Amino acid sequence: MFAVIKTGGKQYRVAANDELEIERLHHEDGATITFDEVLMVGSDAGVTVGAPLVAGATVTAELVAQTRGPKVIAFKKRRRKSWKKKRGHRQDLTLVRITGIAVA
Repeated sequence: MFAVIKTGGKQYRVAANDELEIERLHHEDGATITFDEVLMVGSDAGVTVGAPLVAGATVTAELVAQTRGPKVIAFKKRRRKSWKKKRGHRQDLTLVRITGIAVA
């Protein structure tokens, strides 16, 4: 069984025991998180597509760790103008493990 969830402005295809990095969620390590925005649920019996959400479907996950992504450098330069700008960014991420998918 798999599901497509929406969190942090992105969509993720998840199944049981999957680990994925998502946008930062403000919870403690080991906390149980419930995702209510389920867009699609699929199993051996078939696929249920929501309009826009599947009614009564939830995905539960366990928060494993709070991490940070790789550093991204944004460097801009205009040649022969003595102008340059350097800016860095590191995204805050949350590592979660999917524990179950429930359809009511």
